[in-house]
Amino acid sequence: MGTLTEEIFASYLDTAGLAPPDLIIRTSGEKRISNFLLWQGAYAEFYFTDTLWPDFSRDEFLLAVRDYQQRERRFGAVPARLDAR
Repeated sequence: MGTLTEEIFASYLDTAGLAPPDLIIRTSGEKRISNFLLWQGAYAEFYFTDTLWPDFSRDEFLLAVRDYQQRERRFGAVPARLDAR
């Protein structure tokens, strides 16, 4: 029996061969991900909006992207200010 690695595991997912998402947008005011892209979204940024999916417009999308652009991506790392404790 072989060793299971992250690469082997990822190769069996529907998203095999695709880059992991940088941003996941959750519509309808829900503050949960409902098991959506659990593995792939481990280091993704999340954007939550009360807008329902049918009403999610280009302008709403641009708001999400603008919000994402203001974030500091840490990919799981702890900020330096917390390390100083």
